[in-house]
Amino acid sequence: MEILWVLMALVMVVFVLRPLLRFRNGRVQTRTPNFVPSPFLFRRNNRIEQVAPDHPDAADPANYGFAREEELDIRMPGPDQDLLDVLDLVQRTQDYRAASQLLAGTETEGEPRWQRVQAFAGAAALELQRRPGGVHETPGGQWLRVWRAEQPKDAGGAAVHAEFLVQQAWRTSTPGTDEFRIIMEEARDACGQAALLSPGDPVPYIIELSVARGLSYTRPEFEALWLKILDRAPAHMGAHLAALHYWCEKWHGSRELAYSFAEAAAARAPQGSLLAAMPLFAVFEHLPEVNLVRGFYQSEVVTRAMHGALHAVHAARPDDPMSAHVRHLLVFFLVRAERWAEAMQQLILVDGHVGALPWSLSADPAAEFAVYRALAVAGYEANGGSPATLLS
Repeated sequence: MEILWVLMALVMVVFVLRPLLRFRNGRVQTRTPNFVPSPFLFRRNNRIEQVAPDHPDAADPANYGFAREEELDIRMPGPDQDLLDVLDLVQRTQDYRAASQLLAGTETEGEPRWQRVQAFAGAAALELQRRPGGVHETPGGQWLRVWRAEQPKDAGGAAVHAEFLVQQAWRTSTPGTDEFRIIMEEARDACGQAALLSPGDPVPYIIELSVARGLSYTRPEFEALWLKILDRAPAHMGAHLAALHYWCEKWHGSRELAYSFAEAAAARAPQGSLLAAMPLFAVFEHLPEVNLVRGFYQSEVVTRAMHGALHAVHAARPDDPMSAHVRHLLVFFLVRAERWAEAMQQLILVDGHVGALPWSLSADPAAEFAVYRALAVAGYEANGGSPATLLS
């Protein structure tokens, strides 16, 4: 049990000293003001200690082929090369047409359309944040404004605009303020316009789920919106994740309602669906801010939710775009539960992309991911693992 207490203490120290942490060549190092940085590395033989970077027992994520921290892509949870190529082209040329063509060729009911709409909206919002414009400067994200002006009947552009407004509300204003309400009401109108342009598309209604949370829809109003989504895409994982927030304790529901929603989704999940992982997301949304319960991550509730998620990713199609979302959350829970080998198996499948929960909640998603990855490597090697045993 010594390793358990040492690692849990290590995780707490990492979070407390977050502003003083830095990473070099995949190895965690501490930085204390006015002192020479000392390596925060790991040792095998069932012990974790500080050792020099060149120490023969230093655990190094690079030995497993993992990407360096500065190479981690924070834009999305997993690879979508078509999207990356189009994003790069649109942002380089400020011409929206490639984005319009990509969305026009993406099926409406599937998960990729929702993820691509989010990505385009997020890119435009980030451009605007970095370059708000002025007397002699064009504001960022101008390509989205031109898209809406030149192609007002383009369903893809309408959906991206609606999601852009939602993201702007959450990024730039505070829930409950007049500014937030005004932007959200504009977003709700934009969702309605997008829905009219593509009647069978669930995405405008999925976007409105965030509006419903922000504008405090009543439960009957929310359930009516949810039924519109179920009519169009009953097994849509992204929609279920968006809806879960409404039922959480911190918004308009409770722990019991959120668990009930997630468990019902898992129970009716078709074969091969990732909806079986929903309870793990419900558990994550209700984690205590400070955990003082020994063995919490080995508890029955957490263990059952992890097993459901592990079964879901095992049964899902290899190319299911939502698998990466589930695997990233599994890394978080498996590390905290000290299930090192299983955490490493998930890491080799998602490493390189970190645009997913829980990392996306951090101001520095890549650094947050790197902490857990380093802990996984350390725990794995402390229990006899090595690159040879993992890849065999």
